Amino acid sequence: MSHPAYGVRREVSPSAAVVLENNPSTMTLEGTNTWVLRAPGSAECVIVDPGYQDLDHLSLLAEQGPVAVILLTHHHPDHVEGAPWLAERVQAPVRAFDAALCRDAGPFADGDVISAGGLDIEVLHTPGHTGDSVCLRVGDQVLTGDTILGRGTTVLTDLGAYLDSLRRLIELPSGLLALPGHGPEMADLRAVAQEYLDHREQRLAQVRAALEKLGADATARQVVELVYADVDRALWAPAEHSVNAQLAYLRSHRPG
Repeated sequence: MSHPAYGVRREVSPSAAVVLENNPSTMTLEGTNTWVLRAPGSAECVIVDPGYQDLDHLSLLAEQGPVAVILLTHHHPDHVEGAPWLAERVQAPVRAFDAALCRDAGPFADGDVISAGGLDIEVLHTPGHTGDSVCLRVGDQVLTGDTILGRGTTVLTDLGAYLDSLRRLIELPSGLLALPGHGPEMADLRAVAQEYLDHREQRLAQVRAALEKLGADATARQVVELVYADVDRALWAPAEHSVNAQLAYLRSHRPG
């Protein structure tokens, strides 16, 4: 079964399946990937990123069996809005890096290992897309949330933190399966993280060149109009967020 497949559970590995929410857009690609984690033979499962409060989608998640815990990769509503409804329906706690998102359990921290659904799930704090973004490593696979997408690049709030997060992912073993918050899975997380890092460095070089042409005090919008001239204008608004992060990074790293 190929991606996307709305309204059905698609097995990706012996311990991970995806239920794709029908909320496609330029920002969510085909929609939000809700991951269902369960060790072979385990009665309980773990739900990661329930998505919007979409009752058709959430009802399907509630049918996946007893839910040990609901985990959130970051605070954006296309990942977390439906968590309170699902938590109430299946009587499961909600855990996230941000304590404000948690319910009936405390927040997790970098390096924590969550044992649930017969699995050990390691938390990797990977800020950059948001300050509370995490990846979740489960054996030879990593759920990347919006830190790395199945296609294209992610919007940033803090480029310096994001570059550090990419370098951290590059230090992981090669061949780990990447399970993103949007888009299809990828065979080698380390290789994709290296591609992302190379892309960001290329974009930084383009922004530096744009500033030389436009002046050091150019706005993010002016830079977008120059650097992203060949990109669909529907993507200029999110690109402007990323350029703001790049400008903040470059201006904080000025010599002297």
